[in-house]
Formats: sequence, C-alpha cells, structure tokens
Amino acid sequence: MGADRGRFIVFEGGEGSGKSTASAAVVHRLEAEGIPVLHTREPGGTPAGELVRGLLHEPLAPWAELFAFLAARAQLVATVIRPTLERGEHVICDRFAPSTFAYQAHARGLDSVIVRTANAAATGGLEPDLVVYLDIAPETGLARKRGEAEAIRTGLEDLEFHRRVREGYLLQARSAAARWTVIDAGLPPERVAEIALEAVRATLHR
Repeated sequence: MGADRGRFIVFEGGEGSGKSTASAAVVHRLEAEGIPVLHTREPGGTPAGELVRGLLHEPLAPWAELFAFLAARAQLVATVIRPTLERGEHVICDRFAPSTFAYQAHARGLDSVIVRTANAAATGGLEPDLVVYLDIAPETGLARKRGEAEAIRTGLEDLEFHRRVREGYLLQARSAAARWTVIDAGLPPERVAEIALEAVRATLHR
C-alpha cells in the first residue's frame, strides 16, 4: 500500500474491558470533526465473519477455533479493510491479530510459530498502525461481562485462562511499545475515550 493510505487502528482488551464502547466513542468524535472512519469488528464485519461469530457460542477445538477466526479475518481484510485503506480512508477495528496471539497462542498454548505464520497468510502481512489496549484485571472484567445479556463462550472460562490472556496482551505491548497505547480500563469511560482519542489523533497525523 502507498504512503497515502489510510491508517489502521485496532482496539483490544480482555473480556469486559470496554473496548467496543471506547472505539465507538472515538469514531463518533472523529466523525464529528469531519474525519471519516470505517468502524468494523472481529469476528464480523462481513457476512462470512458474522457466521463465524455465531459459531463461538458452541465449543470448538482450539485449532478449529483458530482457523475459524483466521477465515473471518482473511475475508475482512480482503474485502473491507485493505480496500478502505487503499482509498486513503481510515479503519478502526475492534480486535485483530493481537487477540489471536493473546487468546489462541498465549492462553490456549497453540504453537506461536504456526499461529504467526497462519495469521500472516490470512492478513497478507497487514499490521495495525496503532493498537489501543484497554487493560483490566480479569476479575473486574469478567464481573462486568457477566452482567451483560450476551456472553461469548470465551468470556465464561476460568479466571486463570483470562490471566494468561492479559499476560499475552502485555507481552505484545512491551515488545511493540511504539505502536501500542495501554490504557487503564478501570478509569471512567469518558477518560478512557479521551486518552484513546489522543493516541488515535497522533497516529492519524503522523
């Protein structure tokens, strides 16, 4: 993609971190400022992706789960994200590859080399310009999540699993600090959105 392509920004976080609320608030502010942004999500964003999202309510073997996510991602990148970026427009996505490395590789223990190779094939090597990670203690996040009407299966697993997920995210944040912004998701939602917006604006104007 050329130098004038749009920016690709990903919001990440464990269960109950408020990432979707924060990303929606940022998109709303940007659009109010006249900056058009495509807001999408994983899994989802395409008819195929929404079908995959429906599968997550049923138990899947770890490798089946991985390839279901990657199939949805490949379709989203090919038909939505990459064409939008190539038009010079910005994309904000709820979840992307960092989720795969945190959940499937680190927490579930799938071979990280295979996961990385498969993800690179699915995305064509596309990486976010910025990852906004909302960090929250699993105990707090799961308590929030259990209060919601909808709960995807991965949000109902044991506390130790979600501790590994958080560890997987923080390892990525440390190894790619220049492209990650870590926000305390325990802050008031308005403050979380403000910090996220500042980071996104800085990335858009780079």
